[in-house]
Amino acid sequence: MSKITKQILVGGVPVGGGAPVSVQSMTNTDTRDVEATVAQIQALTEAGCEIVRSSVYDMACAKALVQIKSRIQIPIVADIHFDYRLAIAAMENGADKLRFNPGNIGDESRVRAVVDCAKAHHTPIRIGVNAGSIEPALRQKYGGPTTEAMIESALKHVVLLEKEGFTDIVLSLKASNVRDTVDAYRAISKRVDYPLHVGVTETGDVASGIIKSAAGIGSLLLDGIGDTIRVSLTDDPVKEVEVGLKILRAVGLRRDDIEIVSCPTCGRTRVDVMRMVEMVNSRLPHKKGYLKVAVMGCAVNGPGEARDADIGIAFGDGNGILFEKGEKVYHGDANDVVERLIARASEMLTTQQKA
Repeated sequence: MSKITKQILVGGVPVGGGAPVSVQSMTNTDTRDVEATVAQIQALTEAGCEIVRSSVYDMACAKALVQIKSRIQIPIVADIHFDYRLAIAAMENGADKLRFNPGNIGDESRVRAVVDCAKAHHTPIRIGVNAGSIEPALRQKYGGPTTEAMIESALKHVVLLEKEGFTDIVLSLKASNVRDTVDAYRAISKRVDYPLHVGVTETGDVASGIIKSAAGIGSLLLDGIGDTIRVSLTDDPVKEVEVGLKILRAVGLRRDDIEIVSCPTCGRTRVDVMRMVEMVNSRLPHKKGYLKVAVMGCAVNGPGEARDADIGIAFGDGNGILFEKGEKVYHGDANDVVERLIARASEMLTTQQKA
């Protein structure tokens, strides 16, 4: 069961408090280039991104937020490092949320100035702790960027914000190591009730990044930990959104698309299951509703999986049986059965949309 955390609002998107886990990404355009940044945010929005973050590294970036925000449909988060004045300028120019790393924002007086502005503008703050930028004193205390160092850094700055009467807080504790990340989130979840932004950072190339993110984010979500997620990939940010949504679907937190159950194939299969799966996946309408579709290659697990799906095929030697809601509805040539599945599944999705 998911832990119910405090709820904050990022623009119009609720985070925590039992709200659906939201998917985030970050632009990699020059934020000062309004046209390029807006175009990328629109692409992210179409992919399913619900909150977007952009780097604010100079005053021109902060001022560009006004124009960017007026042309997008999802909340925008200002990502700040080193200069607290940029945080203030970003909020004054309409940022829906602020993210800063306590290890590099400066002394307490500067953090306090940021908090005062956030209170005035009702802007939530994410305290973003990264293993790569832990405060020097904590690195020395713990002998490196350990999970304990990340936790102490986060809690220290929570106390500072709370002392100023500010509690619209989100926390993240990210490392490039999956185990350290998972351990840090599990530990902090027991200590605070603030919503948690979950992700594994600096994950390497795309293949490694997807695996690390699925292992880390998926583990935490299955523990009931995490209110919003960001998959970090060295790739087009749209890919981050696509992977994030797939992780949410895999752990059962999103039921908004087709779920295809298919076997890995073996020497018993007598049809080209990979081709059949590709046909089904490419021709069925996506993101039109939830439908569990089974495409199974032989008589061992095939009939059981096909019966348990909303609609499914168990293949034999060049032929197949089509099941719908647990009942056999057709038997025939393999290609013919696939065509019937595609037609009937499309009808089922259309009916869902009209309901």
